[in-house]
Amino acid sequence: MRIYIFFIVILGIAACHSKKDSPENAPRQPPVISPDSSENFFPVTRYLKGEISGIKTAGITPQIKTTIGGKTDSSWLREADYEKEFAEFISPEIDTANLKNLFTETRFRDQTLDAFTMTCDPISGKADSFPFRHWDTYVDPNSNKVKRIYLVKQLANGKMLQLTWQSGKWCKIVTLQTTGDHTAIEKEEKISWSYDKE
Repeated sequence: MRIYIFFIVILGIAACHSKKDSPENAPRQPPVISPDSSENFFPVTRYLKGEISGIKTAGITPQIKTTIGGKTDSSWLREADYEKEFAEFISPEIDTANLKNLFTETRFRDQTLDAFTMTCDPISGKADSFPFRHWDTYVDPNSNKVKRIYLVKQLANGKMLQLTWQSGKWCKIVTLQTTGDHTAIEKEEKISWSYDKE
């Protein structure tokens, strides 16, 4: 009888120990993003379209501040003007299917920004005709939600656009003009649809 009780106690301890060490009871860690990952690119275009749709759905009228030559003017961005204002950043589409052989993606944990960062750059000589020249996606390591998108797009006549999109809050569009060896800011636009502290 004592041997029987001894075996029951041992089995009980072993069962408790294995439950404690099981993967479903382990603390959840944010996914590790490695530089040599072969996963698909983050769908930047689809994400931006979703954010724009969210602004429309919320019924918020964003404020736009435009700075040209040191002078800033404020106005409201009407829903009818969304397509025109954001058109440059949702076309052409950034997706894996058409870019995997043209761009490289580097993934790393940025301690300074407290974010997982996915950085895409063109492979030399392969993506010359694609207007987006660089983009970054910053993901919160705790919530796994996108914090920020940064895009650089080359336009004609030496112009370049830089977009910084702060998820759920605001975006900033900077138009740069290059003449010879000189690059200058031609215009800055900041569009805000959240009026909490930034």
